[in-house]
Amino acid sequence: MANIKSAKKRVLTTEVRTARNKAIKSKVKTYVKNVESAIAAGDKAAAQAALTEAIGVISKAASKGIYHKNTAARKVSRLTKAVNAMA
Repeated sequence: MANIKSAKKRVLTTEVRTARNKAIKSKVKTYVKNVESAIAAGDKAAAQAALTEAIGVISKAASKGIYHKNTAARKVSRLTKAVNAMA
């Protein structure tokens, strides 16, 4: 553990931010999984609804800096492409 007061504060701050980032990334993965399971089930309406929710969560994560904007765009693009490819 650090001896300097500011270094101790940085350690605590980093722990809090790491926990928050991990929670947000986990939430994104859950919503992506919901879209993928709807696609696997062949339910286009459910996939479309899940996609809308997932896009919102991914965009929010990108705006907070959890994901780079291009990473978020790539995730949204791939999910949208998968949903649109459903027959």
